[in-house]
Amino acid sequence: MIRFENVTAYYEKDAPILRDVSFAVKRGEAVGLIGANGAGKTTLMRALLGLLPHQGLITVDGVEVTKKTLPEIRRKLGFVLQNSDNQMFMPTVYEDMIFGPLNYGASREEADARVDAVLARLDLQDLKHRHNHKLSGGEKRMAAIATVLAMEPEAILMDEPTSALDPKNRRLVINTIRELPETKLITSHDLDMIWDTCDRVILLDRGTVAADGPAEEILQNRELLEAHRMELPLRLDRS
Repeated sequence: MIRFENVTAYYEKDAPILRDVSFAVKRGEAVGLIGANGAGKTTLMRALLGLLPHQGLITVDGVEVTKKTLPEIRRKLGFVLQNSDNQMFMPTVYEDMIFGPLNYGASREEADARVDAVLARLDLQDLKHRHNHKLSGGEKRMAAIATVLAMEPEAILMDEPTSALDPKNRRLVINTIRELPETKLITSHDLDMIWDTCDRVILLDRGTVAADGPAEEILQNRELLEAHRMELPLRLDRS
């Protein structure tokens, strides 16, 4: 579904942030992207979305990420931002959810059907006509996920989806992510959330892939994590 082959990405050409990164995400996989600050997680997401220049090959469902293919790429990828306030920009949840489908050519009837189906799927019908500025942090995060799902993406990218949430809303978001069947690529410093939602982990350090394997195997490896400026998930760290 998502493939990086020898990708180098940069903000300034003489200072690459990602260096020769290669990996593939299969359809339906849930992959956690972890690493210390400055490891390159956000840069990788931005390169995948076509927001940064890169060398090497990035493909989404077999389509190469280029300026020419960006409209097609962005129909295949849904991106849940870390700060929901940057994503929910219309007055109500309904208006935010319907905005994307309408702008991609759906009829009002089809867009309405998508909204209702997604809200029912997530059990969020009570949020439909709520004003965004009156939502709690957890409600707004769930509404942001619903807005992305209304676009019917084939893969969902999430940047720190549990940041700044209280324990109850954090658990709600984790349970929702776990049940989503779409391909998922999730960046987070919350390794307990990654443990709960991802089958596989890619560990980045200083712009390169330091490890790639089963989530439990990597997240239990204290020596590996500490060598790359990270710590064990809280559930495992009893020292």
